[in-house]
Amino acid sequence: MTTDHGPMPFSTQRLDALPLRVAHADEMAAVLSDPALHTFTGGAPLDADALRARYARQSAGSPDPAERWWNWVLAVRGDDCLAGYVQATVNVPEARAEIAWVIGSGWQGRGYAKEAAVGLVAHLLDGGAVRTVVAHIHPDHAASAAVAAAAGLVRTDEWEDGEVRWRLDAR
Repeated sequence: MTTDHGPMPFSTQRLDALPLRVAHADEMAAVLSDPALHTFTGGAPLDADALRARYARQSAGSPDPAERWWNWVLAVRGDDCLAGYVQATVNVPEARAEIAWVIGSGWQGRGYAKEAAVGLVAHLLDGGAVRTVVAHIHPDHAASAAVAAAAGLVRTDEWEDGEVRWRLDAR
C-alpha cells in the first residue's frame, strides 16, 4: 500500500523494496552503470551526481497534485546490496499506475525483475487505490514482456512512443 506522502516499503521473497532516497545515488550509479541497460530505452548511464539530482526531484514528488511519483530501490535481502529499482507513476483520479522496473546487469538472470514486478503490482493493487496497472515495453524486449506477463499484465494493441502498452485491470 502507498500513501499520499510517498511510497510505503514492501517485500518479496528475496527483495526489500525501499522508498527511494537521495542517499541511494552512489550505490545505484554502480548498479545502473552498464550502457546495455539503455538498449531499449535510449540514453546513457548517469553518474552519482546526476542520479542525486534526479533522486532529489523524484523524492520531492510530482508537482501535479493528481499524480504521485512512487520510486523504490530493490535491496537483495541478506546480500546487503541494491540490485535495481521499480517505480510507479500514479494518476490518482483514474486510479491508474504506470510502472517500470530495471535490474542491474550484474543481478540479471536470477528472476529479480519478475519477482519485483509481481510484488509491485500486488502492492499497488492492495487496498484498491490503484485499479489499473500499465507498462510500456519495447516490442523487441522479450525479457521485459515476459516480466509484464508474469505480473499479470496483458499485451494490448496500443502503442505509445514506439512501445507496446501492457495492461492489467483489477476486478
